[in-house]
Amino acid sequence: MSSNAKKFSSLSNRSKVAGILLLIAGLCLGTYMFRNGIAPSELLPATVESFVRIRMDLMQALMETLYMVGVSTLLSFIFGFLMATVMITTGPTGLRPNPVVYSVLDIIVDLVRSLPFIILIIAIMPFTRMVLGVAIGTTATILPLTVAAAPFAARIIEANFLEVDRGVVEAARSFGASTPQIIFRVMLPEALPSIVLNVAVLAIALIGYSAMAGTVGGGGLGDLAYRLGYLRFQEDVTFWCILVLVLLVRCIQSAGNFFYHRLR
Repeated sequence: MSSNAKKFSSLSNRSKVAGILLLIAGLCLGTYMFRNGIAPSELLPATVESFVRIRMDLMQALMETLYMVGVSTLLSFIFGFLMATVMITTGPTGLRPNPVVYSVLDIIVDLVRSLPFIILIIAIMPFTRMVLGVAIGTTATILPLTVAAAPFAARIIEANFLEVDRGVVEAARSFGASTPQIIFRVMLPEALPSIVLNVAVLAIALIGYSAMAGTVGGGGLGDLAYRLGYLRFQEDVTFWCILVLVLLVRCIQSAGNFFYHRLR
């Protein structure tokens, strides 16, 4: 692809993002104006007043969301990578096939992935309390976030490993490479760009999970939107939470795309 084509594609993507942000902002602001009887001429002062009023709560909620998502993304990636390594090793076309181990892990991954997060976080509250001493709060939410996302991470990392050319793996085998050497020196470097891109997908999924956790006292932007935006009918709070979440998702996806192209 030529440099001009790349610039055009980049500008096109930015235009789409800007359009989506404007659409979401317009819908939220329109609802806010309609519900509160705000005239168009009063929109800018009302928006500024709204932001000034909730800016501290919004910043604290954003920090809580970043904390939850950052730590749970790291932990779920670590556990997911370990599970994916075992699955790619013991799978039907793996380096050391073991149907029993693979079947057990495969069932666990699919079972946890099939549970809606809001049900999972409630179901493992006794386990969360036993491990962390508390069942609700920002730190306590990291455990169910990790439990929910680790199987998802394992599945996408396994898929990335399976996309590695089998000829490269067989060539490494023919030279006498051990199983760890094949995984970490052959398969991992080949699959790394796709894995990095999927880490962004994982983090974005965890942002959605963390927002749902706010409904059960998990903190973060979801908690702020639920307590003030929903329970107290403050639509402007919901608007700011949505806008911050959309911007956060876009930043993470852009970072993932950037590192993906740098690693290829």
